Amino acid sequence: MSDKKVLVANAQGFWGDSMLGPLRLVDEGPVDYLTFDYLAEVTMSIMQKQKTRDPALGYATDFVKLVGRIIRKCKEKNIKIIANAGGVNLKACLAAAKKVIAEQNIAGVRIGIVEGDDILGRLSELIASGEAFANLDSGEGIAKVRDRLTSANVYIGAKSIADALAQGADIVIVGRCTDPTLAVAPLVYEFGWSMDEYDKLASATVMGHILECGPQCTGGNYTNWREVPDLARIGYPVAEASADGTFVVTKHQGTGGLVSVETITSQLLYELGDPKNYLGPDCIADFTTIQISQEGKDRVKIQGVKGSAPTPTYKVSMAYENGYKILATLCISGPDAVDKAHWIADAVFKRMEMHGAPIPQEMRFLELFGTNVLYKGIVPELKQPQEIMMRIGAKGPDRKKLDILGTEIAPFVTGGPPGVTGLAAGRARASEIVGYWPALIDKRKVQTSVTVEEV
Repeated sequence: MSDKKVLVANAQGFWGDSMLGPLRLVDEGPVDYLTFDYLAEVTMSIMQKQKTRDPALGYATDFVKLVGRIIRKCKEKNIKIIANAGGVNLKACLAAAKKVIAEQNIAGVRIGIVEGDDILGRLSELIASGEAFANLDSGEGIAKVRDRLTSANVYIGAKSIADALAQGADIVIVGRCTDPTLAVAPLVYEFGWSMDEYDKLASATVMGHILECGPQCTGGNYTNWREVPDLARIGYPVAEASADGTFVVTKHQGTGGLVSVETITSQLLYELGDPKNYLGPDCIADFTTIQISQEGKDRVKIQGVKGSAPTPTYKVSMAYENGYKILATLCISGPDAVDKAHWIADAVFKRMEMHGAPIPQEMRFLELFGTNVLYKGIVPELKQPQEIMMRIGAKGPDRKKLDILGTEIAPFVTGGPPGVTGLAAGRARASEIVGYWPALIDKRKVQTSVTVEEV
């Protein structure tokens, strides 16, 4: 068995993660691949709206900025980049990445894109072919939201990304894929795995699942956070993968954070349903077979993972327009703060009735931070704390009616109980609600394509 190791690091766990992640990974230690995981379920719909307003948008713009900052060192160190930054506009993301690389006067960088996940324009054809797109949670038919859909993207697998790497791509940009896929693909390419070596693919899927949230596995969001050294300089995760599927999770030496059996186990349990059947596009991973051990300081080894053949369907992430919402905040202090908040909330909705814009009870929203609202039903509610933050809101189909709520918050600073203050900057306004519609599609009806261009 070859002793070759492939080092895969996750530089961004979500769109909005620290820009220091990729910069430090490139500077502070060895890496072969940097993955950038940007896409949450509703992100695709947001990107679709951006593209509708501007044909040059619809992708993760942070990615392009970071490419401009790290591409020279990545080229020098032969570090390849894989990112699901393409969103719903892969070609625009490609063009922007090429431009920023050219501005650095760097030649010979090959960029690949993988298309085919975006099926919004094919929905009529696919429905006519027999695809039901029933909601996985409720079982409802797609007809309920068909005319309100704003995005529809398939969670594609590793093969196309590996193909792009095989064509010499230094950077591979994809749209919607599963989060672990970003880490599975480079191992498929580097080790020459076939797509029916399910134990290896399952192990790589587990590796990708651990890496996908960035430093959440190296001590971030960890219960025993006081035990984590130098959390401000937390190191982003690096996985050292072997051809047999085993891997070690670590981080660069000298960085903050903690890699232990406990921090890795915490991440393994993240967004986990049936542990024996972790479904992915390339395989089904059995998390109950994971053998985990501390190999050394900040080094955790994973081995023994078993996998099986994937299902014949891909998951589809759809988003749809689901009305509007408005949220406004007030800080309330002094005696009887909770009573004041409830009085103000009642008064706000009474005034909306006076405006001719009544809000049904089930469409109203009120949270009082400081009363243990985040632990409602778990710990006792604080009846009358000396200060609270009141968050009041509503939802509904009429944006203009909801905006009236925003006009009736500030008046209570002078026309309500004493101790009302802390207005946010500007008047609250209604915004769109994005509904989520998960579904399935026959894999045979999804075709991906790879394009590789050189700067």
